[in-house]
Amino acid sequence: MAEEWFQTYDEDGNELALVPRSRVHATGLGHRAANVLLFRSNGELLLQKRATEKDVCPGLWDLSAAEHLMPGESYLEAANRGLAEELGITQITLTPVGPVIKVRLELPGVCDCEFQQTFRGVSDAAVYPDAKEVAAVRTATMAELHQQLELNPGRFTPWFRQLLQNHPLLD
Repeated sequence: MAEEWFQTYDEDGNELALVPRSRVHATGLGHRAANVLLFRSNGELLLQKRATEKDVCPGLWDLSAAEHLMPGESYLEAANRGLAEELGITQITLTPVGPVIKVRLELPGVCDCEFQQTFRGVSDAAVYPDAKEVAAVRTATMAELHQQLELNPGRFTPWFRQLLQNHPLLD
């Protein structure tokens, strides 16, 4: 499988160059990502457990979907692509949650510097997870998530923990 190429950006969000994913994550180059929080109509958040073959944070619980932007792609296009590729969900109305934010996470072997846009949607559609991406799915209330985060933070990806702890619209 060919390596993904990311459009990179400087600290101010100005375009730099197309760079292979492995180099972007190894060197901390800025790039873009879309996050999706997909709620069920009963208010529960749909979570995915990352496949054990993933190179970053395998086997940890994560957002409903997350996707790096392909060159020329908008945040919304990437969010919709992520839902379709990871969970088999299409034709969902997504709305932005807050502005684009800069996030920097340093993990063993990875320096992830992203400009992130988070989206929110509501759907009770059936889920068809891609086994290469997703090991399991489940739902939880926000109260349950905050409790689980306190008791077992290591079961969740660091970017999901950060989003849950710092985003005022998710209390």
